[in-house]
Amino acid sequence: MKFPSRHIVILLILSLAALFGYQIYWLSGLYRSSIKSKEAEINLALQKADYAEMMERLREVSASGRHGTIDLDTGWSRDSLSSQVSASTNLFGINVEGSKSVSVSVLGENERNHGKNVEGSKSVSVSVTTSTVQQDSVSDKEDAGVYLISDSQEHTGYYQRGMHAGVDVLAKVNMHKLDSLLTMMLADNGLNVPHRLQMLSDSTTTAAVSTPGYKPSGRARNYAYVYGITPGDIYELTLEPLSGLVFREMSGVIAASLILFLLLAFSFWFLIHAMLKQKSLEEMKSDFTNNITHELKTPVAVAYAANDALLNFEAGNDPEKRREYLEISQSQLKKLEGMIEQILSMSMESRKTFELRKEDIELKPLLQNLADQHRLPTEKSCEIHIESEDALVIHADRFHFGNVISNLIDNAIKYSGPSVHIVIKAKTVPGGVEISVKDDGIGIAPDKQKHIFEKFYRVPTGDIHDVKGYGLGLYYAKTMVEKHGGTISVSSAQGKGSEFRIFIPMAS
Repeated sequence: MKFPSRHIVILLILSLAALFGYQIYWLSGLYRSSIKSKEAEINLALQKADYAEMMERLREVSASGRHGTIDLDTGWSRDSLSSQVSASTNLFGINVEGSKSVSVSVLGENERNHGKNVEGSKSVSVSVTTSTVQQDSVSDKEDAGVYLISDSQEHTGYYQRGMHAGVDVLAKVNMHKLDSLLTMMLADNGLNVPHRLQMLSDSTTTAAVSTPGYKPSGRARNYAYVYGITPGDIYELTLEPLSGLVFREMSGVIAASLILFLLLAFSFWFLIHAMLKQKSLEEMKSDFTNNITHELKTPVAVAYAANDALLNFEAGNDPEKRREYLEISQSQLKKLEGMIEQILSMSMESRKTFELRKEDIELKPLLQNLADQHRLPTEKSCEIHIESEDALVIHADRFHFGNVISNLIDNAIKYSGPSVHIVIKAKTVPGGVEISVKDDGIGIAPDKQKHIFEKFYRVPTGDIHDVKGYGLGLYYAKTMVEKHGGTISVSSAQGKGSEFRIFIPMAS
């Protein structure tokens, strides 16, 4: 089953669009995941910095000789279904009871340890004791007043808040120390960015510290961390949006995805281009078959008619008529030979066995002879002017190079009005010889000029088919010139004619 090429192109484009959409979806998912991960790292850094700052304060209290006890309980209220945290601080006395408690003891001078006095002790002791409640269901413990929290991280957070309530009685929060610890922990997570840290109590700022010179923009994001037992006690960290940081971290993935997409896009483009070119080539081959059939039949029919006149109408008895008909037959047979030779050359030019028979050729006589051949058979007024340096010689294959010039002259005559003026120039240029064929014909559109040297290509003329051809002449000319090591180019304007330039290098 043969699908139209248009449907195949649409299918390929839709496939590429779907792939691009999936890449965008995947990258956006990765971006959102990275943002959430960064936010989690920020919250964890706040919690760690808060804990480290509390420990620093306890060490300072211990170093100052003060001592005391912090008792706290956390649990889960069956009635209110909410977490419960309670804390008490006792100075100058230690009394820790209860199985679900955290005891933070600051031991100073004259502290009793196992019934003995410890002189000069300045250590911080943190003991955590928890009880494990085994239960199959809530109904098994209906007499219990509280239940332990199952989430260990959440449990740790509640204990830390309770500790905060006690430690804050012993020593006030050191915001600069907290900011220093937070900056270090953020940097450890790749968040080495300017920020502002505020201490709030019921939406009232009680203390603030920020990176020198940093002023939050309107797009800045606030991260709140509840440090106290009451929800109004929070640390508020202000940072600029994390998008730029996340995009920088994702730059490698984004670049790899972009490169992969571009490779696939190029592959799809190349496939579509090759397919369309193949389709165009098939169409040109079909046109070539139709045109070459006509072109081959024309000289055969003319030669046949001339020969028939000689045989059947006694034209052979008239010497002038006989000579005229024989010349017509000879001319058409030469034309037929030239077309066959070009076709054979095109089929052989890619083979390794194809070789040019180069020789030194005097250029002016060759050009003059070709001009004379094209003046005689044309039905329109044709003026061909030769401008060539005397004794200018090129090293080339006489037959194929002559066919190249002949094709250019033939095209100049075909693609012109009722009359045509052709100028053929040959001159020495650095490195070789330049031959140009210029006419005042209909010219070639700029968008068609890049295709005229392609195999089987003919400039479209709509529904008008007054100029016959088979799309091999200029392809043959380009191929043969390149076989000689030279180049061929064209400059043209519609309605003003065309000029073809051929460069043939000097023989080495």
